[in-house]
Amino acid sequence: MKGERAQQIIKSILKPMDIQINGDRPWDIQINNPQFYQRIISGGSLALGESYMDGWWDCKALDEFFKRILEFRLDKKVKSMKPALLWEIFKARVINVQSKTRAFIIGQRHYDIGNPLFKIMLDKGLNYSCGYWHRADNLDDAQTGKLDLICRKIGLKPGITVLDIGCGWGGFAKYAAETYGVKVKGITVSKEQAEYAREQCKNLEVTIELSDYRNLNEKYDRIVSIGMFEHVGWKNYRTFMKVVHRCLKDDGLFLLHTIAGNTSAKGTDPWINTYIFPNSMVPSARQVSHAAEGLFILEDLHNLGRYYDRTLMAWHENFTKNWNLIKDQYDMRFFRMWTYYLLSCAASFRTRRNQLWQIVFSKNGINRVFRSEGELFI
Repeated sequence: MKGERAQQIIKSILKPMDIQINGDRPWDIQINNPQFYQRIISGGSLALGESYMDGWWDCKALDEFFKRILEFRLDKKVKSMKPALLWEIFKARVINVQSKTRAFIIGQRHYDIGNPLFKIMLDKGLNYSCGYWHRADNLDDAQTGKLDLICRKIGLKPGITVLDIGCGWGGFAKYAAETYGVKVKGITVSKEQAEYAREQCKNLEVTIELSDYRNLNEKYDRIVSIGMFEHVGWKNYRTFMKVVHRCLKDDGLFLLHTIAGNTSAKGTDPWINTYIFPNSMVPSARQVSHAAEGLFILEDLHNLGRYYDRTLMAWHENFTKNWNLIKDQYDMRFFRMWTYYLLSCAASFRTRRNQLWQIVFSKNGINRVFRSEGELFI
Protein backbone atom coordinates (compact mmCIF):
# COMPACT_ATOMS: atom_id res chain seq x y z
CA MET A 1 0.00 0.00 0.00
CA LYS A 2 1.36 3.42 -0.94
CA GLY A 3 2.20 5.91 1.79
CA GLU A 4 -0.47 8.45 0.84
CA ARG A 5 -3.21 5.81 0.84
CA ALA A 6 -2.07 4.47 4.21
CA GLN A 7 -2.07 8.00 5.63
CA GLN A 8 -5.61 8.62 4.46
CA ILE A 9 -6.80 5.38 6.06
CA ILE A 10 -5.27 6.29 9.43
CA LYS A 11 -6.76 9.79 9.23
CA SER A 12 -10.22 8.35 8.51
CA ILE A 13 -9.90 5.97 11.47
CA LEU A 14 -8.90 8.77 13.87
CA LYS A 15 -11.43 11.37 12.67
CA PRO A 16 -14.51 10.02 14.56
CA MET A 17 -12.44 10.10 17.75
CA ASP A 18 -11.55 13.78 17.24
CA ILE A 19 -7.84 12.95 16.98
CA GLN A 20 -5.87 14.88 14.39
CA ILE A 21 -2.51 14.12 12.85
CA ASN A 22 -0.02 16.89 13.64
CA GLY A 23 -2.75 18.86 15.41
CA ASP A 24 -2.14 21.31 18.25
CA ARG A 25 -4.25 19.74 21.02
CA PRO A 26 -2.68 17.57 23.75
CA TRP A 27 -4.31 14.35 22.49
CA ASP A 28 -3.38 14.90 18.82
CA ILE A 29 -0.48 12.81 17.51
CA GLN A 30 2.68 14.18 15.94
CA ILE A 31 4.21 12.01 13.21
CA ASN A 32 8.02 11.86 13.14
CA ASN A 33 8.41 9.13 10.52
CA PRO A 34 6.26 8.97 7.36
CA GLN A 35 6.46 5.16 7.41
CA PHE A 36 4.31 5.24 10.57
CA TYR A 37 1.05 4.83 8.62
CA GLN A 38 2.02 1.70 6.75
CA ARG A 39 3.53 0.19 9.90
CA ILE A 40 0.29 0.62 11.85
CA ILE A 41 -1.87 -0.82 9.07
CA SER A 42 0.41 -3.85 8.84
CA GLY A 43 0.98 -4.41 12.55
CA GLY A 44 -2.07 -3.13 14.47
CA SER A 45 -1.85 -2.42 18.22
CA LEU A 46 1.55 -4.09 18.56
CA ALA A 47 2.98 -1.80 15.90
CA LEU A 48 1.33 1.25 17.48
CA GLY A 49 3.20 0.63 20.72
CA GLU A 50 6.47 -0.35 19.07
CA SER A 51 6.46 2.68 16.77
CA TYR A 52 5.94 4.94 19.80
CA MET A 53 8.88 3.25 21.55
CA ASP A 54 10.96 3.87 18.43
CA GLY A 55 10.07 7.57 18.40
CA TRP A 56 8.05 7.43 15.17
CA TRP A 57 5.24 9.46 16.76
CA ASP A 58 4.56 11.55 19.82
CA CYS A 59 1.60 12.79 21.83
CA LYS A 60 1.60 15.30 24.70
CA ALA A 61 -1.23 13.51 26.53
CA LEU A 62 -1.10 9.80 25.73
CA ASP A 63 -3.71 9.08 28.38
CA GLU A 64 -6.21 11.37 26.63
CA PHE A 65 -5.30 9.89 23.23
CA PHE A 66 -6.10 6.40 24.50
CA LYS A 67 -9.19 7.63 26.31
CA ARG A 68 -10.66 8.66 22.95
CA ILE A 69 -9.68 5.39 21.31
CA LEU A 70 -11.19 3.30 24.09
CA GLU A 71 -14.37 5.37 24.34
CA PHE A 72 -14.85 4.84 20.61
CA ARG A 73 -14.16 1.12 21.13
CA LEU A 74 -11.80 1.05 18.19
CA ASP A 75 -10.41 -2.29 19.34
CA LYS A 76 -13.89 -3.81 18.96
CA LYS A 77 -14.63 -2.18 15.61
CA VAL A 78 -11.40 -3.08 13.85
CA LYS A 79 -11.39 -6.86 13.62
CA SER A 80 -8.46 -7.43 11.26
CA MET A 81 -6.62 -10.53 12.40
CA LYS A 82 -2.95 -9.58 12.23
CA PRO A 83 -0.39 -12.40 12.58
CA ALA A 84 0.72 -11.24 16.06
CA LEU A 85 -2.86 -11.26 17.32
CA LEU A 86 -3.59 -14.65 15.77
CA TRP A 87 -0.51 -16.07 17.51
CA GLU A 88 -1.62 -14.65 20.88
CA ILE A 89 -5.07 -16.21 20.43
CA PHE A 90 -3.53 -19.56 19.49
CA LYS A 91 -1.21 -19.51 22.51
CA ALA A 92 -4.00 -18.57 24.89
CA ARG A 93 -6.37 -21.30 23.66
CA VAL A 94 -3.95 -24.17 23.10
CA ILE A 95 -0.91 -23.62 25.33
CA ASN A 96 -1.06 -23.18 29.11
CA VAL A 97 1.32 -20.21 29.15
CA GLN A 98 0.83 -19.83 32.91
CA SER A 99 1.78 -23.44 33.67
CA LYS A 100 3.86 -24.30 36.73
CA THR A 101 7.02 -24.65 34.65
CA ARG A 102 6.48 -21.13 33.23
CA ALA A 103 5.35 -19.46 36.46
CA PHE A 104 8.59 -17.55 37.05
CA ILE A 105 8.72 -15.87 33.62
CA ILE A 106 6.65 -12.87 34.77
CA GLY A 107 8.97 -12.39 37.73
CA GLN A 108 12.08 -12.42 35.55
CA ARG A 109 10.74 -10.20 32.78
CA HIS A 110 8.77 -7.63 34.78
CA TYR A 111 9.29 -7.60 38.54
CA ASP A 112 13.03 -8.29 38.38
CA ILE A 113 13.92 -5.48 35.97
CA GLY A 114 15.27 -3.36 38.82
CA ASN A 115 14.08 -2.32 42.27
CA PRO A 116 15.38 1.24 41.71
CA LEU A 117 12.73 1.68 39.00
CA PHE A 118 9.90 0.70 41.32
CA LYS A 119 11.35 2.73 44.20
CA ILE A 120 11.17 5.98 42.23
CA MET A 121 7.68 5.20 40.93
CA LEU A 122 5.70 3.61 43.75
CA ASP A 123 4.82 4.69 47.29
CA LYS A 124 7.21 4.25 50.21
CA GLY A 125 5.91 0.72 50.82
CA LEU A 126 6.33 -0.34 47.16
CA ASN A 127 2.71 -1.34 46.75
CA TYR A 128 2.22 -2.12 43.05
CA SER A 129 -1.59 -2.21 42.89
CA CYS A 130 -4.52 0.20 42.98
CA GLY A 131 -4.58 2.68 45.87
CA TYR A 132 -7.68 3.57 47.89
CA TRP A 133 -8.22 7.32 47.46
CA HIS A 134 -11.49 7.56 49.40
CA ARG A 135 -9.92 9.75 52.11
CA ALA A 136 -6.45 10.26 50.63
CA ASP A 137 -4.84 13.10 48.70
CA ASN A 138 -1.42 11.53 48.05
CA LEU A 139 -0.10 8.15 46.92
CA ASP A 140 1.38 7.07 50.27
CA ASP A 141 -1.91 7.65 52.09
CA ALA A 142 -3.90 5.98 49.31
CA GLN A 143 -1.80 2.83 49.55
CA THR A 144 -1.86 2.77 53.34
CA GLY A 145 -5.62 3.22 53.15
CA LYS A 146 -5.84 0.25 50.78
CA LEU A 147 -3.80 -1.97 53.08
CA ASP A 148 -5.86 -1.04 56.11
CA LEU A 149 -9.10 -1.54 54.20
CA ILE A 150 -8.01 -5.09 53.37
CA CYS A 151 -6.99 -5.79 56.96
CA ARG A 152 -10.35 -4.61 58.27
CA LYS A 153 -12.35 -6.47 55.65
CA ILE A 154 -10.82 -9.79 56.70
CA GLY A 155 -10.95 -8.94 60.41
CA LEU A 156 -7.29 -9.20 61.35
CA LYS A 157 -6.44 -9.60 65.05
CA PRO A 158 -3.21 -10.42 66.93
CA GLY A 159 -2.17 -14.03 66.54
CA ILE A 160 -4.06 -14.69 63.29
CA THR A 161 -2.08 -16.43 60.53
CA VAL A 162 -2.22 -14.90 57.05
CA LEU A 163 -1.07 -16.20 53.67
CA ASP A 164 -0.22 -13.55 51.06
CA ILE A 165 -0.19 -15.08 47.57
CA GLY A 166 1.86 -12.76 45.38
CA CYS A 167 3.36 -10.69 48.20
CA GLY A 168 5.35 -8.31 46.00
CA TRP A 169 7.92 -6.29 47.93
CA GLY A 170 6.25 -7.15 51.23
CA GLY A 171 4.10 -4.05 51.63
CA PHE A 172 1.00 -5.83 52.90
CA ALA A 173 2.92 -8.36 55.01
CA LYS A 174 4.87 -5.61 56.76
CA TYR A 175 1.80 -3.45 57.38
CA ALA A 176 -0.38 -6.31 58.63
CA ALA A 177 2.31 -7.67 60.96
CA GLU A 178 3.23 -4.25 62.37
CA THR A 179 -0.27 -2.82 62.69
CA TYR A 180 -2.40 -5.86 63.51
CA GLY A 181 0.09 -8.22 65.15
CA VAL A 182 -0.53 -11.10 62.75
CA LYS A 183 1.84 -13.76 61.45
CA VAL A 184 2.27 -13.62 57.66
CA LYS A 185 3.70 -15.94 55.04
CA GLY A 186 4.21 -14.35 51.64
CA ILE A 187 5.13 -16.00 48.36
CA THR A 188 6.34 -14.47 45.12
CA VAL A 189 7.89 -15.62 41.83
CA SER A 190 10.27 -12.64 41.77
CA LYS A 191 13.77 -12.99 43.26
CA GLU A 192 14.16 -9.22 43.58
CA GLN A 193 10.86 -8.92 45.41
CA ALA A 194 11.63 -11.80 47.75
CA GLU A 195 15.02 -10.41 48.79
CA TYR A 196 13.64 -6.92 49.34
CA ALA A 197 10.58 -8.17 51.27
CA ARG A 198 12.73 -10.31 53.59
CA GLU A 199 14.87 -7.30 54.44
CA GLN A 200 11.85 -5.07 55.06
CA CYS A 201 10.19 -7.64 57.31
CA LYS A 202 13.26 -9.11 59.04
CA ASN A 203 12.20 -8.11 62.56
CA LEU A 204 8.57 -9.18 62.16
CA GLU A 205 6.67 -12.47 62.22
CA VAL A 206 6.86 -12.64 58.44
CA THR A 207 8.22 -15.40 56.21
CA ILE A 208 8.86 -14.77 52.51
CA GLU A 209 9.32 -17.61 50.04
CA LEU A 210 10.17 -17.76 46.35
CA SER A 211 7.48 -20.19 45.24
CA ASP A 212 4.58 -20.89 42.91
CA TYR A 213 1.13 -20.90 44.50
CA ARG A 214 0.53 -24.50 43.42
CA ASN A 215 3.11 -25.66 45.98
CA LEU A 216 1.05 -24.40 48.95
CA ASN A 217 -0.44 -26.89 51.43
CA GLU A 218 -0.49 -25.36 54.95
CA LYS A 219 -3.65 -24.02 56.62
CA TYR A 220 -4.19 -20.32 57.40
CA ASP A 221 -6.83 -18.21 59.15
CA ARG A 222 -6.84 -15.65 56.34
CA ILE A 223 -5.59 -15.56 52.76
CA VAL A 224 -5.08 -12.51 50.56
CA SER A 225 -3.97 -12.16 46.95
CA ILE A 226 -3.32 -8.56 45.91
CA GLY A 227 -2.60 -7.92 42.24
CA MET A 228 -1.43 -11.45 41.45
CA PHE A 229 -4.52 -13.14 39.98
CA GLU A 230 -3.88 -11.32 36.68
CA HIS A 231 -0.93 -13.71 36.18
CA VAL A 232 -2.88 -16.93 36.85
CA GLY A 233 -4.48 -17.38 33.41
CA TRP A 234 -7.93 -18.66 32.53
CA LYS A 235 -6.78 -22.28 32.32
CA ASN A 236 -5.70 -22.11 35.96
CA TYR A 237 -8.42 -20.03 37.67
CA ARG A 238 -10.10 -23.16 39.06
CA THR A 239 -6.76 -24.61 40.18
CA PHE A 240 -5.95 -21.36 42.00
CA MET A 241 -9.28 -21.43 43.85
CA LYS A 242 -8.76 -25.08 44.83
CA VAL A 243 -5.34 -24.22 46.27
CA VAL A 244 -6.84 -21.37 48.30
CA HIS A 245 -9.66 -23.66 49.47
CA ARG A 246 -7.27 -26.33 50.74
CA CYS A 247 -5.11 -23.73 52.52
CA LEU A 248 -7.96 -21.79 54.17
CA LYS A 249 -9.34 -22.90 57.52
CA ASP A 250 -13.05 -23.67 57.58
CA ASP A 251 -13.91 -20.42 59.40
CA GLY A 252 -11.41 -18.32 57.44
CA LEU A 253 -11.74 -15.53 54.89
CA PHE A 254 -10.08 -15.03 51.51
CA LEU A 255 -9.73 -11.59 49.89
CA LEU A 256 -8.98 -11.40 46.18
CA HIS A 257 -7.78 -8.02 44.88
CA THR A 258 -7.58 -8.13 41.07
CA ILE A 259 -7.89 -6.12 37.90
CA ALA A 260 -10.95 -7.34 35.98
CA GLY A 261 -12.54 -7.00 32.57
CA ASN A 262 -16.15 -6.43 31.59
CA THR A 263 -16.18 -9.49 29.31
CA SER A 264 -14.54 -12.90 29.47
CA ALA A 265 -11.22 -13.13 27.62
CA LYS A 266 -8.62 -15.78 26.91
CA GLY A 267 -5.82 -13.49 25.81
CA THR A 268 -4.47 -9.98 26.17
CA ASP A 269 -3.25 -7.10 24.03
CA PRO A 270 -0.18 -8.19 22.01
CA TRP A 271 1.88 -5.14 23.01
CA ILE A 272 1.17 -5.55 26.73
CA ASN A 273 1.94 -9.27 26.45
CA THR A 274 5.21 -8.67 24.60
CA TYR A 275 6.67 -5.78 26.56
CA ILE A 276 5.00 -5.46 29.98
CA PHE A 277 3.15 -8.48 31.39
CA PRO A 278 4.00 -11.69 29.50
CA ASN A 279 1.45 -14.49 29.79
CA SER A 280 -1.02 -12.34 31.72
CA MET A 281 -4.75 -11.64 31.36
CA VAL A 282 -7.58 -10.14 33.40
CA PRO A 283 -10.60 -12.18 34.48
CA SER A 284 -14.28 -11.37 34.12
CA ALA A 285 -16.96 -11.73 36.79
CA ARG A 286 -18.15 -14.89 35.07
CA GLN A 287 -14.68 -16.43 35.09
CA VAL A 288 -14.07 -15.63 38.77
CA SER A 289 -17.47 -16.88 39.92
CA HIS A 290 -17.17 -20.03 37.82
CA ALA A 291 -13.74 -20.76 39.30
CA ALA A 292 -15.05 -20.28 42.86
CA GLU A 293 -18.35 -22.13 42.36
CA GLY A 294 -18.86 -24.93 44.87
CA LEU A 295 -15.76 -23.91 46.82
CA PHE A 296 -16.60 -20.51 48.30
CA ILE A 297 -19.44 -18.20 49.25
CA LEU A 298 -18.99 -14.70 47.84
CA GLU A 299 -19.49 -12.38 50.82
CA ASP A 300 -18.62 -9.01 49.31
CA LEU A 301 -17.56 -7.46 46.00
CA HIS A 302 -16.18 -3.92 46.08
CA ASN A 303 -15.29 -2.13 42.81
CA LEU A 304 -12.38 0.29 43.27
CA GLY A 305 -11.77 0.67 39.52
CA ARG A 306 -12.26 4.42 39.44
CA TYR A 307 -9.25 4.79 41.77
CA TYR A 308 -6.80 3.05 39.45
CA ASP A 309 -6.70 5.94 36.97
CA ARG A 310 -5.48 8.24 39.73
CA THR A 311 -3.00 5.64 40.98
CA LEU A 312 -1.48 5.15 37.53
CA MET A 313 -1.22 8.89 36.94
CA ALA A 314 0.58 9.24 40.28
CA TRP A 315 2.99 6.48 39.26
CA HIS A 316 3.59 8.20 35.92
CA GLU A 317 4.25 11.53 37.64
CA ASN A 318 6.78 9.90 39.98
CA PHE A 319 8.41 8.00 37.12
CA THR A 320 8.94 11.06 34.93
CA LYS A 321 9.89 13.34 37.84
CA ASN A 322 12.57 10.92 39.08
CA TRP A 323 13.74 9.51 35.74
CA ASN A 324 17.13 11.23 36.04
CA LEU A 325 17.90 9.09 39.09
CA ILE A 326 17.81 5.86 37.07
CA LYS A 327 18.31 6.89 33.43
CA ASP A 328 21.84 5.47 33.39
CA GLN A 329 20.37 1.99 33.98
CA TYR A 330 17.86 2.15 31.11
CA ASP A 331 17.59 3.75 27.68
CA MET A 332 15.13 6.19 26.10
CA ARG A 333 13.26 3.35 24.40
CA PHE A 334 12.53 1.94 27.84
CA PHE A 335 11.38 5.37 29.05
CA ARG A 336 8.94 5.61 26.16
CA MET A 337 7.78 2.02 26.67
CA TRP A 338 7.07 2.57 30.37
CA THR A 339 5.31 5.87 29.65
CA TYR A 340 3.12 4.19 27.04
CA TYR A 341 2.29 1.40 29.50
CA LEU A 342 1.30 3.64 32.42
CA LEU A 343 -0.75 6.14 30.41
CA SER A 344 -2.56 3.61 28.22
CA CYS A 345 -3.54 1.67 31.34
CA ALA A 346 -4.74 4.87 33.03
CA ALA A 347 -7.04 5.44 30.06
CA SER A 348 -8.42 1.91 30.30
CA PHE A 349 -9.62 2.59 33.84
CA ARG A 350 -10.75 6.15 33.06
CA THR A 351 -13.08 4.76 30.41
CA ARG A 352 -14.10 1.89 32.73
CA ARG A 353 -12.93 -0.71 30.24
CA ASN A 354 -11.04 -2.28 33.14
CA GLN A 355 -12.13 -2.61 36.77
CA LEU A 356 -10.45 -3.31 40.09
CA TRP A 357 -12.27 -5.66 42.42
CA GLN A 358 -11.79 -6.64 46.03
CA ILE A 359 -13.79 -9.82 46.60
CA VAL A 360 -14.20 -11.44 50.00
CA PHE A 361 -14.92 -15.19 50.06
CA SER A 362 -15.72 -17.57 52.90
CA LYS A 363 -16.08 -21.34 52.94
CA ASN A 364 -19.29 -21.63 54.91
CA GLY A 365 -20.74 -18.12 55.24
CA ILE A 366 -20.26 -15.46 57.88
CA ASN A 367 -22.58 -13.29 59.98
CA ARG A 368 -21.32 -9.93 58.82
CA VAL A 369 -22.52 -6.97 56.76
CA PHE A 370 -20.22 -5.05 54.44
CA ARG A 371 -21.29 -1.45 53.92
CA SER A 372 -20.55 1.22 51.30
CA GLU A 373 -16.90 1.87 50.45
CA GLY A 374 -15.99 -0.87 52.87
CA GLU A 375 -15.85 1.66 55.68
CA LEU A 376 -18.35 0.11 58.10
CA PHE A 377 -18.54 -3.50 59.16
CA ILE A 378 -21.11 -5.19 61.40
